[in-house]
Amino acid sequence: MASNKLTGNLPESLGQLFNLKFLHVEDNKLEGVVSEIHFANLTNLMDLYASGNNFTLKVRSNWIPPFSLTSLGLGSWNLGFGSTIPQWLDSQKNVWELDLSSTGISGEVPSWIWDVQYLNLSHNHLHGKIPDIINSDLMCLSSNKFSGPLPKVGSDVSDLDLSNNSFSGDISQFLCGIGNETTYSLDVLKLEGNRLTGEIPDCWIKWSSIRVLNLGDNNMFGSIPNSIGFLTNMLSLNLQNNKFSGHIPFSLRNCTKLVNVDLAGNELDGKMPAWIGTRLLNLRFLVLRANKLSGEISPDICNLNSLQILDISNNGISGIIPRCVDNFTAMATKGSFVNQTGGVVYTYYGTGVFAESVSVATKGSESHYDTILPLVTNIDLSKNNLSGDIPKELTSLVELRSLNLSGNHLTGLIPSNIGDMKQLESLDLSSNSLSGEMPNSFSVMPSLNYLNVSYNKLTGKIPESTQLRGFDSSSFIGNDLCGPPLTSNCISSGGPKNEHDNGSDDHEPSSSEIEWFYVFLSSGYAVGLSIFCTTLILKKSWREAYFEFMEEMWNRVYVYFYIKWRKLTRTSV
Repeated sequence: MASNKLTGNLPESLGQLFNLKFLHVEDNKLEGVVSEIHFANLTNLMDLYASGNNFTLKVRSNWIPPFSLTSLGLGSWNLGFGSTIPQWLDSQKNVWELDLSSTGISGEVPSWIWDVQYLNLSHNHLHGKIPDIINSDLMCLSSNKFSGPLPKVGSDVSDLDLSNNSFSGDISQFLCGIGNETTYSLDVLKLEGNRLTGEIPDCWIKWSSIRVLNLGDNNMFGSIPNSIGFLTNMLSLNLQNNKFSGHIPFSLRNCTKLVNVDLAGNELDGKMPAWIGTRLLNLRFLVLRANKLSGEISPDICNLNSLQILDISNNGISGIIPRCVDNFTAMATKGSFVNQTGGVVYTYYGTGVFAESVSVATKGSESHYDTILPLVTNIDLSKNNLSGDIPKELTSLVELRSLNLSGNHLTGLIPSNIGDMKQLESLDLSSNSLSGEMPNSFSVMPSLNYLNVSYNKLTGKIPESTQLRGFDSSSFIGNDLCGPPLTSNCISSGGPKNEHDNGSDDHEPSSSEIEWFYVFLSSGYAVGLSIFCTTLILKKSWREAYFEFMEEMWNRVYVYFYIKWRKLTRTSV
C-alpha cells in the first residue's frame, strides 16, 4: 500500500493480524495516534515501513514490542517534542535498516545504532561526535548538529551523507588516511555545509567508484587536484562556495558522465574551458558563477543538448553570445519537461533517495531546487563583459523560465519576437546599451512576473499591457521611455511614437498631428462656403437657378409625404 494517497487513521484492529510479516504504508497521507494496541499481537512482524505519514507515536517509556524487526521506517513521525531515540529500539537487535529522519529527536546517538547497515537519522537535532563508520553500507546524518573531525570509513561503505552539520578540520585524513593499497566502494559522498578546511588531497585514485561528490559550502582552499579526473563514474560534482583557486583542471574532461558541475563562489581563474562542450555532453546543470574566469564562450557549448541551467554570471567572460544557442534542445523543445517531477535521483534505498540539488539565482535572490529541479530552466550570463547584440536564436528557447543578461555591454535591438518565450518568468536586460523600442510582443508573455530593462538606451512607448503596468517603474528607468508604469505620458509630452514590430509605416498620430488636422478641416470648410455664397451674390443667373432648384425640390418632397399621409389615413378608416 506504499506511495498511494491513503488518508485517515491506522485501524487498531491491525494489531490482531498475528501472521502479518510485512507492513508497507510509507509515503501516504495517513495520520493520527499509533499506540501499543496497534502492535499488540504482531509477533511475526519483520518489516515496518511507515515513513512519510503524519503519525504520532504514543507508547510507554518501558514498552517492549512483541516483534523483532529487521527493517523499521518511522520517518516524519512525531515521536514527541524534545524526545530522544526511543529506548524500546534497543530491543530490536536484528534491525539492519532504520529510518528516524525528520522525527524531531535530539540528544546523542546510542552506540549500538552505529552498527545498523542502512541508517537515516537526517533532519533532527542530534549532536556529539561520530565513531568510525566500518560496518554500515549507507549512512545519512545530514542536517543535525554533529561535530568534531570526520570519521574514517570502511572500504565497503557505499553512501555517506554528513552534510549540514558542524564537522571541522582537514579532510586529508578522511580521504587518504588508510594505506595506498586500499580502494573504496563509496558511491555518494556529501560533506557540504560544514566547517571543513584545508586543501583537497590528491588521492582520488582510491575513490574511483564515486558518482556524487559534494564538498560545497565549506572553508576549503587551494587548487582542484588533477587526480579528480580518475572519478570517471562521477555524475555530480559540487564544490561551490569555498576558496578554490587556479584553473579548472584539464583532467576533469575525463569525467564524461557528469550531469552537474557546480563550481560557483570560488576564485577559479583562466579561460572558460572549451572542452566542456565537447566532452561533458551529458551536462544538464553547469554553474560557474562568481569566479574569475575569462575568455569567450566557445560555440562548442551549444553541443550540450540536455542543458537546463547555464550560469556563468559574475566573471570576466567577453565576446559575443553564441548564435547557436537554439541547439539547447531541452530548452528549445516545447513540452520537453512535462511530467518530469520527483527530482534528479542518483541512488534509491529503502528509506529514501539521494537526489540532485542546485542553487539558482533569479529575481534578485537565490533559490534552492531539488524535488522540482527537472522543471527548472535558467540562463544567467550577467555581470560579464559580453558585447554584440542579443541573438534572435535565443528566443527559440520556448521552455526557458529565467534569462539574465544584465550588467554587460550588449547593443542593438531587443529581438522583436521575444514574446515567443511564453514560459519566461524572469527577464533581466538591465545595465547594457540596448537601443530602439520595446517590442509589442512583450504584451503577450503570460508567465512573465519579473522584468528589468533599466539603464539602457531604449526609446518610445512601453507596450500597453496590464501585466507590464503592474511592474515597478524602477524596471524601466534610465531610458527614454514613456507611458505606464512611468509617470511621463507619451501623448501630452509629445514623446516618441511606438511603431509596430514589423517595420511598417503605420503609426499612432501624435497630439500635434491631431491639432493640425482640425485646423485644416475648419479652414477648408470656411473657404468653400465663402466661395459659394460670393458666387450666388455676384451671378444673378446662378442665384435664380439655385432658388428654382431648391423650390422644385421642396415641392417634390412635400407632395411625396402628403400622398403617403393620405394613404395611411384611408387605410386606418
